Amino acid sequence: MHSATHQAIAAVWRIESARLVAVLARMVRDVGVAEELAQDALVSALEHWPREGVPDNPAAWLMTAGKRRALDHLRRAKMQDGKHEELGHDLEAQEALVVPDFVDALDAARQDEIGDDLLRLIFTACHPVLSTDARVALTLKLLGGLTTHEIARAYLVPEPTIAQRIVRAKRTLAEAKIPYETPRGEELERRLASVLEVVYLVFNEGYTATAGDDWMRPELAQEALRLGRMLAGLASEEPEVHGLVALMELQASRMAARTDAEGRPILLADQDRGRWDPLLVRRGLAALERAAKLGGARGVYALQAAIAACHARARRSGDTDWKRIAALYGELAAVAPSPVVELNRAVAVGMAEGPAAGLAIVDRLRSEPALRRYQWLPSVRGDLLAKLGRKEEAREALLEAAELAGNGREKELLLQRARSL
Repeated sequence: MHSATHQAIAAVWRIESARLVAVLARMVRDVGVAEELAQDALVSALEHWPREGVPDNPAAWLMTAGKRRALDHLRRAKMQDGKHEELGHDLEAQEALVVPDFVDALDAARQDEIGDDLLRLIFTACHPVLSTDARVALTLKLLGGLTTHEIARAYLVPEPTIAQRIVRAKRTLAEAKIPYETPRGEELERRLASVLEVVYLVFNEGYTATAGDDWMRPELAQEALRLGRMLAGLASEEPEVHGLVALMELQASRMAARTDAEGRPILLADQDRGRWDPLLVRRGLAALERAAKLGGARGVYALQAAIAACHARARRSGDTDWKRIAALYGELAAVAPSPVVELNRAVAVGMAEGPAAGLAIVDRLRSEPALRRYQWLPSVRGDLLAKLGRKEEAREALLEAAELAGNGREKELLLQRARSL
């Protein structure tokens, strides 16, 4: 019985923890304190629910427990500050927010309020004052509901390292006095880029793991997709949010076809497209259309989603519109120039115009410092050389790529391709 109750608590926590922390952070104006109060509410559930049973509305129960602890925290803080006169007014206003345990559902206005709180939490957890690693860890903890152990396992990092990142991140936010708010105007655009970057970094690590023995970490990709969908609901008029969701939906649609029964990678050209998820494809195309209607067709994520859409629309690998993909990569290079984008354009040009045209672009990239340790540069070069019949050069390039690969499955794939030559 207790086991089933604990499983129910874990499931509710994964779904509701972000909303709970978001609401408590608005009350206490400190993300770190809010998370501690939310954890206290979770401990209370672990104490009461096994004895009393899971309540009819577990989300409201947790919210009530958390808010009561927030009120206690505010009382103590006010008393310590000696602000007795302000105490009554402030707490009276805050107590109006506490939902009784027996309430079955939150009304629409309160749901909108919680949506605003979640948006504030996302922008706070992804604040540029934090390092990228800290933003990723804090976002997964606060918004993904993942434990420190789960984050450490996913990124193959010692658990104490992740714990330190999260503690330092919360301390940095508190010391920098980062306001708990959704930015406006130009600041919104600047900060939104940071939020989307974090979500896509999490997705990419799930889609193709940088290290370890697994080609993918689906649970991370699913968390990123969940965060992206949440963000699209909260910032529905921001085209790049829909562009990112479109990109993740379309890429996630291929995940079942990306490995064989033994977990070995299957490259795009060799995948069984009948295993691509049609629902995710439809959702991705709909999100891409939404981004375009909002004027974001040339956004960085929307352009990448448009490339993914070209693959999704091709029933067979041979039907892929590589000229269109090469043109889209050209647009992407104009909007967000980078050596990696140019390398991807080289692949598309090689497919559209022949391997010699693609190789010419790749060879120009060999002097790029940013690609010096990037395994996909010699990998792409090896493929193009093989198509040109230059097998010995191709084999050497693929062996170089295998040497640079950090993921065990990826290394195995590259070595196998080298051996086949």
